[in-house]
Amino acid sequence: MCLILLGCSLVLAVQALYSASDDVIELTPSNFNREVIQSDSLWLVEFYAPWCGHCRNLAPDWKKAATALKGIVKVGAVDADQHKSLGGQYGVRGFPTIKIFGANKNKPEEYQGGRSSQAIVDGAMNALRNLVKERLSGRSGGSDYKQSGGGGSSGGNKKDVVELTDDNFDKMVLDSDDVWLVEFFAPWCGHCKNLEPEWAAAATAVKEQTKGKVRLGAVDATVHQAVSGRYGIRGFPTIKIFRKGEEPEDYQGGRTRGDIIEKALDLFSDNAPPPELLEILSEDVLKKTCEDSQLCIIAVLPHILDTGAAGRNSYLDVMVKMAEKYKKKMWGWLWTEAGAQMELESSLGIGGFGYPAMAAINTRKMKFALLRGSFSETGIHEFLRELSVGRGSTATLGGGVMPKIHTVEPWDGKDGQLPVEEDYDLSDVELDDFRDEL
Repeated sequence: MCLILLGCSLVLAVQALYSASDDVIELTPSNFNREVIQSDSLWLVEFYAPWCGHCRNLAPDWKKAATALKGIVKVGAVDADQHKSLGGQYGVRGFPTIKIFGANKNKPEEYQGGRSSQAIVDGAMNALRNLVKERLSGRSGGSDYKQSGGGGSSGGNKKDVVELTDDNFDKMVLDSDDVWLVEFFAPWCGHCKNLEPEWAAAATAVKEQTKGKVRLGAVDATVHQAVSGRYGIRGFPTIKIFRKGEEPEDYQGGRTRGDIIEKALDLFSDNAPPPELLEILSEDVLKKTCEDSQLCIIAVLPHILDTGAAGRNSYLDVMVKMAEKYKKKMWGWLWTEAGAQMELESSLGIGGFGYPAMAAINTRKMKFALLRGSFSETGIHEFLRELSVGRGSTATLGGGVMPKIHTVEPWDGKDGQLPVEEDYDLSDVELDDFRDEL
């Protein structure tokens, strides 16, 4: 999978992978809601980038599957490099990402099947059978929230928008460590009514993708005039951004759910601390870190006797700096000492030499790539950049499963010490004894 950082752009001379002559339907922020969300059809949607090598490899099979499924299942594609807001709305962190929009369009499923045309068709037909079964059982799977006065799907749940009042505003917003986007609205305002479903959909997505660290609220400014007056609200809707200890700022972005989500994720990344660099002390540490992340960056550092504490800390400092640099990707960062996790080293093909070593592992795909350059800020940055543009070489993790992880004691932060050898008292030994034996 080609790995990305949403919000960065790559200026490359590339061509779109699909055209009007293909049976693949081109999807954009302007038609996605109409074509996919409000549709009764089952959709398979690929989120891709034209520069991504894996995406280019998939394109012929995606087109072939679209032709085979024509009239049965809709097959679409989103250039998520161009339409970053749409990719961000669905948590796309790598290319290509394929999602199945079935009974509940607001909660698409991740496609986990093969990438051949036959595998894609088989996956689509399985999803279609499940959709029919759900309809027969009477489960609609629809949205929990309908736009006021209309029947369009909001793509979100109104309960995820926090109702703010004169009484709770300071405690909920100003005293919170979370970042808040607050809409000040009037019930009679037409623009507010248009924003309502977009705000609700964004609130749901942002809650999930930031684990509640960025929140969306709403104030009825016609009722709660004290707080509205405090912030000089004169027009509706007005959206303000609140961060603890800072003056509120006006939101200047677009009013679609994609625009709002993209801004919220940027705020989350800016406000988030860098991920913690953890030593692999047990299977639980590896499992939790890697399962919660799109990608795990794992370093195997030389034995403490080879580097001492100063040498080891210099390697760890490099990793901490890179974790800070790439914190928006929300990857996991781990390290272990050479020889402590031999099965892990073996599965990565590191195997007893070449320390320090580094691997980037996608546990969902059981794929990994090895750092071939220097273990330095420059070398690691080049390694991760190559992966992000689809030029990195990947391999399947040994055996296709995570290796056995041993429980070990944490490093104490000190220099290593050689084992103490047992002292022998040779004071009573006469040299003549040795001469006699010779």
